[in-house]
Amino acid sequence: MLKSVEWVGGRVRWINTLKIPWEEEYVETEDPERVAVAIERMEIRGAPAIGVAAALGVALAAVKSRSEDVEKLRLDLLKVVERMRRTRPTAVNIFWALKRVESVVKADHSSASELREAVIREALRMHEEDVEVNRRIGEVGAKLIEDGDRVLTHCNAGTLATVAYGTALGVIRAAWQAGRKIEVITTETRPMLQGARLNVWELMKEGIPVKLITDSMVGYVMSKGMVSKVIVGADRIVPPGYVINKIGTYTIAVLADRHRVPFYVAAPTSTIEFGGSIERVVIEERNPDEVRTVLSKLYITVPTVEVLNPAFDITPPELVTAIITEKGIAEKPLESSLWRLKD
Repeated sequence: MLKSVEWVGGRVRWINTLKIPWEEEYVETEDPERVAVAIERMEIRGAPAIGVAAALGVALAAVKSRSEDVEKLRLDLLKVVERMRRTRPTAVNIFWALKRVESVVKADHSSASELREAVIREALRMHEEDVEVNRRIGEVGAKLIEDGDRVLTHCNAGTLATVAYGTALGVIRAAWQAGRKIEVITTETRPMLQGARLNVWELMKEGIPVKLITDSMVGYVMSKGMVSKVIVGADRIVPPGYVINKIGTYTIAVLADRHRVPFYVAAPTSTIEFGGSIERVVIEERNPDEVRTVLSKLYITVPTVEVLNPAFDITPPELVTAIITEKGIAEKPLESSLWRLKD
């Protein structure tokens, strides 16, 4: 099974998603800073994947440090935790993962080697958990997919956004493996083209029928009755059910509501910010050249034009049909359903 990020002999290895579909480039490092840069550049991307990668980056720091003093090692690791926190501001999984690692770092340890082993063990535990959680999301969500469904998805919430299997694509994958005859429509997902590059690559690898459309075609295909369900992932969910996901998700949700197409979100419970506030969500504003160019290779406009490039938007709960998690499906009213899943 393809894994987008993994621990190999004391090093972190990942598939560089910026090179897909042209090349399957795997990068290995023993440098925590290289992992942080990979997250910032979106070589590693997708909320679950960057959370695990950040935790593994701290584990690298534990391996790299030669300190035999517990307090000195603890300070070194906490510096790396803070560095990882600064990589991407919107996806909640990275903060959830780093909080778990930080609690291990701050716990009492009798020696530096014990602390070192505890941090590595916790990071690897998260890596394993992610695969199982995604499989469970797929099993839970597949029950919503019927024979003949045409499922529209946006951005990439597949193997390349998680350690393995995927969330939104995990649901599609599980339904396909269960024998459902389905088709997928994926948006290209400007400006980084995660749909065109990553979804198409993943789905075609498995023989799942897929059609590619531009982002602006969503209203057309829905008006023609070509979409029976929408399934997307999420970078953050804030009760009572606000969904922060790739820019363009809100537009699709509005169109789905207009055309009475069910709009589902698939995400692990670690993506749900219980006790969070929508007012405190920071929407990442990325490099304007992502919009001025196609993948930084070709300018498609005047190079000096001013650009807005928010990486995410916010879909309000009234536009969300249900949220699929590893613990079950949160249906309306979403807020009470989400809190029940937490409990």
